[in-house]
Amino acid sequence: MNPSNKSRNQSRVGDINSRLGVIASHLSSAHMASEKEAAVVATPSDSPTIFDKIINKEIPATIVYEDDKVLAFRDIAPQAPTHILLIPKVKDGLTGLSKAEERHSVILGHLLYTAKLVAKQEGLEDGFRIVINDGPSACQSVYHIHVHLLGGRQMNWPPG
Repeated sequence: MNPSNKSRNQSRVGDINSRLGVIASHLSSAHMASEKEAAVVATPSDSPTIFDKIINKEIPATIVYEDDKVLAFRDIAPQAPTHILLIPKVKDGLTGLSKAEERHSVILGHLLYTAKLVAKQEGLEDGFRIVINDGPSACQSVYHIHVHLLGGRQMNWPPG
């Protein structure tokens, strides 16, 4: 292949990769926009949430773990091959991490320990990420504290 053809082919590959990157960013930002919109319109309150309905078995969820304090279920809009939400069964005013008081330390510790158990159950030996969104700027859209357990793919840093 002569050098000018090679250069043109490399340019075309670069153009294709660039276009794919733009398409991926639009798809990603469209989803992100909906998450941001949901967080902006969500009203921080201690009122019952969709999670309370899941706890009470009023709406279905794919539950992967349950004990007397915590319920863990698959996220309906997964951001990784494994994306599980862990929630306390009793909210007790804990709408977000910024609302935590010393009395919540036991349930917060139990949520993290349970995340470790579920990660092992899900086969995430290579690692996993734990996320707690707090407030509108962090895209919290449900005001019932919850831990996101993400795994099954290489995570990037920095997040967000």
